[in-house]
Amino acid sequence: MTVVDAHIHQFDPLTTPREFSALARLFRYVPVPIDLVKRIAPRKDREFVGDPTPFVHPYLPRDYQADVGDVPVEAIVHIEVEWNGKGPLAQAEETRWVASLPFGVDTPALGAIMGAGDPTAPDFAALLDAHQAASPRFRGIRARVEQHPDPAVRAMGRGPGILASPAFLNGFGVLADRRLAFEAWVYSGQLPEVAALAERHPETTIVLNHLGTPAGIFGPVGRHTGQHPGQRRELFVRWRDDLAAVAAHPNVVAKVSGLMMPILGHPVPKRDAPTPVPVLLERISPMLEHALDVFGADRLIWGSNFPVDKPITSIPNAAEAVATALAGHGADDKAIEQIFRRNAERVYGIDVL
Repeated sequence: MTVVDAHIHQFDPLTTPREFSALARLFRYVPVPIDLVKRIAPRKDREFVGDPTPFVHPYLPRDYQADVGDVPVEAIVHIEVEWNGKGPLAQAEETRWVASLPFGVDTPALGAIMGAGDPTAPDFAALLDAHQAASPRFRGIRARVEQHPDPAVRAMGRGPGILASPAFLNGFGVLADRRLAFEAWVYSGQLPEVAALAERHPETTIVLNHLGTPAGIFGPVGRHTGQHPGQRRELFVRWRDDLAAVAAHPNVVAKVSGLMMPILGHPVPKRDAPTPVPVLLERISPMLEHALDVFGADRLIWGSNFPVDKPITSIPNAAEAVATALAGHGADDKAIEQIFRRNAERVYGIDVL
């Protein structure tokens, strides 16, 4: 079996405009120890990235190939990465840039691109047209909508209820009319909003990123999130119920990705000492078992979320942990192949394999 990695990020903060480009350029020209920056950076940033090392260097096809190890990835899906060029159509330049990268040259093929866009923007329709003109592999957008009630958890900060606002819904209708998909990265408290959006637009594919990102489910983050086992149990129970409500909508598929993000509360190991598979299994198995129960094998998609998950573990460890947990909960070889390849081919219209 070969694999589609349905969630990776490619970026070069030294030559393209990213929100973290200034930090990357600082490290290029000023010999500041990165571990010093880890200590003085804002707490919410430290907790989100775990280790800033992956963000201060380019991450390109050859870097991903070095990380993938023996996982037989044949194609990838690129997910937008904080492009902040000037002008209302600037985000389409990321799609054009990704399409120009040397995928398929001793590296996996480029299967699809999910670009950036803000459905509330007045030029959203024109931006979608620009994305589609930039690459035939463009399949939809991911918008910055993540919110969290704990102000010390890193989030966009646009206020609650953005997915139900009239401006967002108007733009989402434009996306739906073009039969494009919506990549929903939210924190778990926003899962009811995702369910409501799916009910309002049953014809549009919504891809829930990272099983809803229940920040703090494995350990304390922010000021008052996941601070003790009882609180983490409450977080899990609410996440479990809200995820089931989202799964009740057949137009939603969920990504088995981002489960190694530091913001979930993972302890950050020493650099180049990835968290081993048995430890990962103990943490993520309950989440994966529930996701398999409510979505089924035909609506789960695997993605590595690299390099964001790199401070916690490796792609081989993450893939093995996910496959082992799913198999232990009854997923047979056919189901594993669906989750690690076939579903991504269907959802993203991947035809390069």
